[in-house]
Amino acid sequence: MSIKNRIFVVRKNAYKHNKNMTSTVVYAIVALAVIGAVAAIILYFVAQKFKVYEDPRIDSVADKLPGANCGGCGFAGCRALAEAIVKNESLEGTFCPVGGDKTMQEIAAVMGLQAAEADPMIAVVRCNGSKCNSVPKAEYDGLRDCLYAHMNFAGEGGCAHGCLGFGNCVKVCKFDALKINEETGLPEVDEEKCVSCGACVKTCPRKVIELRKKGKNNRRVFVSCINQEKGADAKKNCTAACIGCGKCAKACPFEAITINNNLAYIDFNKCKSCRKCVAECPTGAIHAVNFPEKAEKKVEASAEQTENK
Repeated sequence: MSIKNRIFVVRKNAYKHNKNMTSTVVYAIVALAVIGAVAAIILYFVAQKFKVYEDPRIDSVADKLPGANCGGCGFAGCRALAEAIVKNESLEGTFCPVGGDKTMQEIAAVMGLQAAEADPMIAVVRCNGSKCNSVPKAEYDGLRDCLYAHMNFAGEGGCAHGCLGFGNCVKVCKFDALKINEETGLPEVDEEKCVSCGACVKTCPRKVIELRKKGKNNRRVFVSCINQEKGADAKKNCTAACIGCGKCAKACPFEAITINNNLAYIDFNKCKSCRKCVAECPTGAIHAVNFPEKAEKKVEASAEQTENK
């Protein structure tokens, strides 16, 4: 066979090989396209069969919420609250403490509902066992954690009910509304920053912190003690402890104060902030916050200043 014929045969075989390869690739592409189309059709019908419908109002309600995800509303987060509101078609039993009434009014507009106004709340530290009132009798040298210390230690002042001062409440506050006062050793609430989410209330192992109404003009009266020991025992560990004497309850004209287990408690729904209880308390356990000085006190102070001159 001549060289020319050999070249022709080689080219012919190469052409057949390339043609076969092209056919194989085409068949593969077509097969994959058919499989993909069939799979897409199957997936479409499966998706339609098992699809979960989500009400578009959920996104609208969620957009109105602050997105803090603090859990103060009682739900896992803002999205969960939005889902509950839309599902129940009601605002009853739901409230965003961070957004407050303004946010709830906006949500009500989205849902076509009427939002009832809620009284603003604030975290209150119900312990006055400062380093002055509850003089340290022992020194704690363990883990600086309230929960751990609560399980192993009564407290440096001896009160097994009072604040331990290790700042678990400060750590969980997402709004920087709490700090430990170095002089007193007690947490203080920044009224401008507190949104009453309740995180500090939940984390306190001794339940020292309570959510209470801010009160009219941001004024409120409460018993700053949770010690349920008998009066003599309570005073041994803290001079500002409630001794359960009942004088405050007798003085209250609105029956807002009850005495249970040697401890007075003021119902903020009944309290009218008359402060008669404050004057009657022999240990100063009842606190009146953000009230102006009484006129008679100012007069007495002025008289004393005049005499001193």
